[in-house]
Amino acid sequence: KHVARGDCKRGHHVGTHPSCQREKGNRGMRTRLGCLSHKSDSYNDFTAILPDKPNRALKRLSTEEATRWADSFDVLLSHKYGLAAFRAFLKTEFSEENLEFWLACEDFKKTRSAAKLAAKAQRIFEEFIDVQAPREVNIDFQTRELTRRNMQEPSLSCFDQAQGKVHSLMEKDSYPRFLRSKIYTDLLSQTQRRLS
Repeated sequence: KHVARGDCKRGHHVGTHPSCQREKGNRGMRTRLGCLSHKSDSYNDFTAILPDKPNRALKRLSTEEATRWADSFDVLLSHKYGLAAFRAFLKTEFSEENLEFWLACEDFKKTRSAAKLAAKAQRIFEEFIDVQAPREVNIDFQTRELTRRNMQEPSLSCFDQAQGKVHSLMEKDSYPRFLRSKIYTDLLSQTQRRLS
């Protein structure tokens, strides 16, 4: 039986029958799972988002520097290419909002203009902290509420607790996985291959 566009395979008008509703939901889930199974976690993901041209960047990156990223999370965050590699890894885990929030806080702390402070704080709050924020970070209720109260009189330290929690979450959770990831191991072997 021919089914018009907008009708489901069973001939029901799309969205009206419970089994069609389920199928639509399943299809969305399948698509999402499909994306997950295709997600790559490789050196190419890293080179795609490097701040410089990939070859030039990798010529500049020594094995010693890349190895030092394993010394501590803060060493990784303070290195331009370390940050790029970590960001590429978080993208494969769909959790780059944590790093973006941490970086936004670092930038916010450099705000010198009192006039810009409140607007900047509001933007960060709406993007990362507020419930249902487009890139909501994973923080507990108390930290969210404390940050909300801090917003009444924004200061350079109004995100300190939330930023600390997110830093700690990345350090305990994502960072160890990053060090075991294909992105990092491929990158190390690329720098070593260049030496041989």
